[in-house]
Amino acid sequence: MLHAAVIALSSLLLFLVQPLIARLILPWFGGSAAVWTTCLLFFQSALLAGYAYAHASAARLGPRAQAALHVALLSVAVALLPIAPDARWQPAGGEEPVSAILLLLAATVGLQYLLLASTSPLVQAWFARERPGANPYRLFALSNLASLCAVVGYPLVVEPFFSNGEQVAGWSWLFVLFALLCGALAWRGVARLSVRPASGIHAAAAGPAPQRGEVLHWLALAATGSALLLAVTNHITQNVAAIPLLWLAPLALYLVSFIVAFDGRSYRSERFWGPALASLAAMAWLLADLDRQFDLPLQLGVFLAGLFAACLYCHGELYRLRPALPHLTAFYLAVAAGGALGGVLVAVAAPLVFDAYHELGLTMIAAALLVARRCASLGAVARYASLLALMAVTATAIYDGLRFRQDVRIASRNFYGVLRVKELGAPGEPEHLRRLLHGVILHGEQYQHPDHRALPTAYYQETSGIGAALLARREQPAPMRVGIIGLGVGTLAAYGRPGDVYRFYDINPRVVDLAWREFSYLKDSAAGVQVELGDARLSLEREAPQGYDVLAVDAFSGDAIPVHLITREALALYLAHVKPAGIVAFHVSNRFLDLVPLVARLAREQGAHARVVYEGPADGGARTQSDWVLVSRDATALEAEAIEVAGAQDIADRPGLRPWTDDYSNLLQVLK
Repeated sequence: MLHAAVIALSSLLLFLVQPLIARLILPWFGGSAAVWTTCLLFFQSALLAGYAYAHASAARLGPRAQAALHVALLSVAVALLPIAPDARWQPAGGEEPVSAILLLLAATVGLQYLLLASTSPLVQAWFARERPGANPYRLFALSNLASLCAVVGYPLVVEPFFSNGEQVAGWSWLFVLFALLCGALAWRGVARLSVRPASGIHAAAAGPAPQRGEVLHWLALAATGSALLLAVTNHITQNVAAIPLLWLAPLALYLVSFIVAFDGRSYRSERFWGPALASLAAMAWLLADLDRQFDLPLQLGVFLAGLFAACLYCHGELYRLRPALPHLTAFYLAVAAGGALGGVLVAVAAPLVFDAYHELGLTMIAAALLVARRCASLGAVARYASLLALMAVTATAIYDGLRFRQDVRIASRNFYGVLRVKELGAPGEPEHLRRLLHGVILHGEQYQHPDHRALPTAYYQETSGIGAALLARREQPAPMRVGIIGLGVGTLAAYGRPGDVYRFYDINPRVVDLAWREFSYLKDSAAGVQVELGDARLSLEREAPQGYDVLAVDAFSGDAIPVHLITREALALYLAHVKPAGIVAFHVSNRFLDLVPLVARLAREQGAHARVVYEGPADGGARTQSDWVLVSRDATALEAEAIEVAGAQDIADRPGLRPWTDDYSNLLQVLK
């Protein structure tokens, strides 16, 4: 029972700390979903380091030396608590985010995570040494069951009811309990073994050492499952919101696949090749079908089910190919190495090598190849079905890559996502357009014909909420100061007059480069244009009050405002930077989330007023739909003629809606 308790508690803490620490640092790096992908890379690498430590200590040290070393490391880890990063780790703006996040995590939670990660293989080795003939692999299923409880429990139990400080304190005290139990287990094992065995694990279950081909097969299976996890996570979080609820759903299914496979009683690879191939084919179909790319239930259902089926196959094969017990820690080391390799390929290599999210299609091909390899020995039906699925998945991935480049002038990818500049229409024609896309979301466009180049387009036309707010303030003769969180192509600079100042905030240096180089709104503006690189909220916190007449919050992450820019604390900061009669304009257009009542509730809490301007597309789709919520302490500022003409409406209160704060956000309550 003590072995099981230590493994369960370590796995619970291991997977509670992942969303906890990621949530703490998310606002520092622009609220991007790539923060979670980078965190997963760190956690997989630390898992590999933990498994390497477990393997080395089990193979090279006697029970007493191993216990002494482990207790010493646990004592150091306890002394370094709590794990919360302080303000010294906040980026100043412009830093390379991946290395900054990895260094931050290593310094704040590195040792604790390594020890937690080493627990499952290490305690399984102790179990096998103390109880010859027992099956320690089922303890790995228990480990993943505890991890699943953490993954499901965090968004449902921990996040809604506990503040960040309470989460950190609670986790730290549980780690102290874990350290005490693990230390006791280590010394109990020493007391039960008076002599050191010939090897680190009891030799009763001796077997041949794994060959190089077997180890490479383990690596391929583990890496494919890990890479598919990250690729599917990227896919489903690009267009909704970068919050733990959507991050954790794929991770939960990934863990369930380990539980089912390593339980050892229900998994048979002969039964699961069919569901794996069917799921991969369904994912390929949705990848190619643009008409259903914004059907959220269908996208989540197919891609989450496909991830589970493919991972169940990969992890089931790992269990089928597991070695004899003397090689247990080497096996887990290979599995962890494969997981880290998959993380490196998606989080590090893919953004450097690709200018789009090609890794999803490639990992689907890799999964289909592994299934086909197994199906080659399962009969003609399995063999030909797997080859057909492999060809379909490969063809779809190629088609998706070619379609991505249609009408594309420039494609660029970095930590914050994929950017494309598309050229539509022939030069010289009035309808000649240049567009900036982030993923599949429009971030601005500009007519290239000289007669139309200065026209505000897309979400920023004069009939939009932000257009109406700017026109209303322009009725005053004094020069305006306007702040814009989110640069896009710089469309709002078209409203600038001589003497005005338009100050843009953007965290993505590639957006800044493309706005200046491929579009002319910034260069052609009559106003003075300033661009501040870095997370807008951190920049505003460092600046003295700016006295803005209008502050636009237009920082999209895919198809959603980053959560940390739409909280109680964020609105208080914005209101501190606008004049008493100034307007804060939130761009809340979203296919999946209804953010209008949330902003209105936040405004009421601050003693401010809020109205919404809905702008629907005209006949033929000539205009882009946009929803803007205008907030001001001065009610008369929201009753200006230009705002009334735009169709501003009052916002009804939604009973039971809990305002978002830096400590709390709930995606479920704002789903459409």
